[in-house]
Amino acid sequence: MGISMNIIIAILIFSVLIIIHELGHFLLAKSNGIFVTEFSIGMGPRILSMVKTVKGYRLRGFMSTGDFTAANRELEATIYSIKLLPIGGSCMMLGEDETVEDERAFNKKGVWGRISVVLAGPIFNFVLAFVLALIIVGMRGYDPAKIANVTTVAKEAGLQDGDVITRIDGKNINLARELNMFLYMNPLSEASVDLTYERNGEKHNATINPEYVKNYMLGFYYDDGNKAVVKEVMDDYPMKNAGFQNGDIITEINGVKVATKDDIINYFKEKPLSDKPVVITYQRNGAENSANVTPKLSGQGYSIGFALDGSRVKTSGFGVVKYSLAEVKYVIVMTVDSLKMLFTGKVKANDLAGPVGIVDMIGSIYKDSAPSGFVTVFLSLASFSVLLSANLGVMNLLPIPALDGGRLVFLLIEVFRGKPVDQTKEGMVHMIGFIALMILMVFVMFNDFSRIF
Repeated sequence: MGISMNIIIAILIFSVLIIIHELGHFLLAKSNGIFVTEFSIGMGPRILSMVKTVKGYRLRGFMSTGDFTAANRELEATIYSIKLLPIGGSCMMLGEDETVEDERAFNKKGVWGRISVVLAGPIFNFVLAFVLALIIVGMRGYDPAKIANVTTVAKEAGLQDGDVITRIDGKNINLARELNMFLYMNPLSEASVDLTYERNGEKHNATINPEYVKNYMLGFYYDDGNKAVVKEVMDDYPMKNAGFQNGDIITEINGVKVATKDDIINYFKEKPLSDKPVVITYQRNGAENSANVTPKLSGQGYSIGFALDGSRVKTSGFGVVKYSLAEVKYVIVMTVDSLKMLFTGKVKANDLAGPVGIVDMIGSIYKDSAPSGFVTVFLSLASFSVLLSANLGVMNLLPIPALDGGRLVFLLIEVFRGKPVDQTKEGMVHMIGFIALMILMVFVMFNDFSRIF
């Protein structure tokens, strides 16, 4: 897919996320009797505006600041605008950043009404994430923390392939990704791990004493089906260096015939990879070839003796709602945990992705899912949109000036003080915060360009 199409899809996704966010502010403002001066999509100069007259709505082209002010004063109705730059959006309210002697002004409303208006934007993003998750889970199912490839310490604790982990060290687990994130945030050590798992509808408890292991990889991904086909080979890994290509069909491993992906998985389950060479026989364009591949040490550390299946399982009824909520919760928790890692130095600032990086990710998602058809493309982009929408909600709740969270801080101060903070001083703080955010955005975009190009 060309870069232009990447940008078009990204603009569509960003627009939906931002419109939903601003719609939350808009609807709660209206319900609290606050006059919304402008509801806009995009940033920069207005290129198209719709204003209300006594005869109804009419469209206008470019509207200057003076025209805009006059329209608000004369018509006393919300102006709906599309602006030049297709990023961002706004819901401008009367008396939001200045004291206005009008009963419809934001500053004239009760503090809890204003808090509801500010909170509505992020909450609407969480609601959008949930709606998208309902579609995804309803069509594709969810990924239970189903055990696969049980080895020594897990076997000794009584676990079997197919068991589903529901709790680890006191934390409830609904998804395989939740368990992976928990283990990432809480690295294993010599300390024992307490698990709760389900088998045939019954719950069991187990305690595992992690073992220190070395992990080796050949460096390839399987086909999406159950064929013994190489879907992709990883750069700087043995399979790539040995000359394997996408589409190669693996037929034998060390002389043992394999016909499916499960055959390969079962072979390495019985004979785990080590630093010893593996002879792999494969077919390409009808011709048979063999190669000696020496696995690469990909990591070492403590293990609880099993992997996760990761495949999705269909559900219905209440299960769709339950696991859709679990999807949104997972993304929110992951976002918060990522911020913690950023502030503690576990994640570097250079790893941040901005609009350019997101456009590149969208292009990669489309490229990888397009061969499987429209439904797969839609669900893949919807899944990414769940991540973006929940991220937008969390980021806007951060207590940073110029963001919704920054405004909430001042409103909560007002709750405890019994009177509002001087709006001039608050506006100055938000202005400084806005400038800082713009500087951060420039930094992130520079990182995006340097990483991609």
